Amino acid sequence: MSHTAANPHHFVDDGLARRNAVLLAAGQALYSSSTVILITSAGLVGQILADDKGLATLPVSTFVIGTALTTVPASLFMRRVGRRPGFIVGALLGLVSALLAIYAVMAGDFWLFSLATACNGVYQAFAQYYRFAAADTASEAFKAKAISWVLIGGIVSAILGPLIVMGTKDAFPPFLFVGSYAASGVLAIVAMSVLAFVKIPHRRPEPGGDGGRALSVLLRQPRLVVAVICGMMSYGMMNLVMTATPLAMVGCGHTVNDAAWVIQWHVLAMYVPSFFTGQLINRFGVEKIVATGMVFLAGAGFAALAGIGFGNFAVALVFLGVGWNFGFVGATTMVTDCYKPAEKNRVQAVNDFAIFATVAVASLSSGKLLDAIGWDAVNLALFPMIALVLAMLLWSGRGRIGRSAV
Repeated sequence: MSHTAANPHHFVDDGLARRNAVLLAAGQALYSSSTVILITSAGLVGQILADDKGLATLPVSTFVIGTALTTVPASLFMRRVGRRPGFIVGALLGLVSALLAIYAVMAGDFWLFSLATACNGVYQAFAQYYRFAAADTASEAFKAKAISWVLIGGIVSAILGPLIVMGTKDAFPPFLFVGSYAASGVLAIVAMSVLAFVKIPHRRPEPGGDGGRALSVLLRQPRLVVAVICGMMSYGMMNLVMTATPLAMVGCGHTVNDAAWVIQWHVLAMYVPSFFTGQLINRFGVEKIVATGMVFLAGAGFAALAGIGFGNFAVALVFLGVGWNFGFVGATTMVTDCYKPAEKNRVQAVNDFAIFATVAVASLSSGKLLDAIGWDAVNLALFPMIALVLAMLLWSGRGRIGRSAV
């Protein structure tokens, strides 16, 4: 237990960081299971409830919009009251989302269902800070591992989420997925219980104290710009393809259960690499790992464009998941290099707002592209974004961007 020499206000305790990372990984597993349930079902429910089938993925978009609009308020709220109360409030909104979704499906109300998914997006806004919270008390050597540990919780969701969907989607006929949303509500209740044990020292900002650099100054850091763009593109590409996948598979003659299995393998691929992503970053450098993620994302696009068989969808979504993990964990690690403790709330909020604003556009574009042009168009859209990230990393690799001094 210590304070860093460079910054005496940064509390470091790797033992506490490990304990928190385990608890937050459990929270991640529960939250991500709810997200898997939503991603697997929301587009299909939207297609049933919406008069305009081009709006079928709107409930997924409102989910992401809910996240984008509340990342900054969530950060400010936790700055005032602390991480733990904020995380519990987020899970409570996950419960509210589940209850609204149940009522909306039974009432046949598309717009209320979209509101329900937006509430789940608020839950996600708080949950996105789990990875940062795990790094709050971690040393430089343990920071990347702490972030990876939290994301490992997603492995449970990859197994649990699709199993819940397959086992509960027809539990309350004729209302498809009502049982799945009831299960999602139970997961939120369990999450509140787990998150109550997280312990992160909370320091309220002192009047007249060092509040760190102005946001305008922080955003002029080239390394931070590269990190945010990498995070935006990694998450945006993943969401663009993932959102369309259940609709595309059913449209190509596959079953809902087939789609659930593919989403399961996709989510496993998103989180299994977290067992070693932190070590890879420490060994090879964060930029190389993000670039490797782009290679996997390109592979996902090529696999999807090669055909519409079950194997094509499965391989594409596995590559998509691995690419997201390398890109997103790498980008998150880069972001944590760019702020002092007093600046973390502002930087994290801006980063996640930028990411989920991008994801909101991607999820809505996904449904429109799929409906208007087709599955190939969704996957072709990956390549300009991959090129942008690789160009930014190439610029970084030429030595123009060093590690930001904090």
